[in-house]
Amino acid sequence: MGKKSGATRVKRQMAPTFWNIRRKESQFVMRVKPGPHPKKSSYPLGMVLRDAIKVTHTAKEAQLILNEGKIKVDGITRRDSNLAVGLMDVVELANGQAYRMVPKDSELLAPISIEESEKAVKLAKITSKVTIKGNKLQYGFHDGKTLITDSNMKVGDTCLFELPGAKVKDYIKFENGATALIITGENAGKVGKIAEIREGIFSLPTRAFVSVDDRTVELPVEMVMVVGKDKPLIKVS
Repeated sequence: MGKKSGATRVKRQMAPTFWNIRRKESQFVMRVKPGPHPKKSSYPLGMVLRDAIKVTHTAKEAQLILNEGKIKVDGITRRDSNLAVGLMDVVELANGQAYRMVPKDSELLAPISIEESEKAVKLAKITSKVTIKGNKLQYGFHDGKTLITDSNMKVGDTCLFELPGAKVKDYIKFENGATALIITGENAGKVGKIAEIREGIFSLPTRAFVSVDDRTVELPVEMVMVVGKDKPLIKVS
């Protein structure tokens, strides 16, 4: 008989390189279920608790505290240990501690501790824009959110959302002089200023020139996320 569905588990050796796991233990690890983030750029929630934040020692312990409703992601109680947790997501523990998932030290995702005042806000990058019925604009964001509004923004811009929900508190244009976070590649986690945005041509994508560490790096715009004007609106590194 033919195979009826996809794999329900992931071999440890085949897991994404940024997962902070031991590669030579048991054969399989948790998998990321389809959800708000692509599986190649996200953590399963249970693994965030066990391997990234290290508040549990085993997957079973992680599932127990999830079953008790002690973990929130972006302000919403979550119980699925395979939930995809990705860029800018806020993971809050029962004791009030909160962590934001950001690129760090060239790694795609790592948790950083954040203050009480930042638990209820999140940055999200606009990845799509379409016109719908009623001549309204619908925006799609990197974390799966959608927003219908009359505001005229552009793909590549970033919104500061109030959590939980999708209320926009602020808006950052992808433009020269904006403060940007590099989200993938060998410079992932570094924050700098956009010096220039060069439009793409047939053989090259649109690129951003970002000034970091007394040098300028040229990156496709997909690798860059604006996080503020003069400085980041929230803690991102």
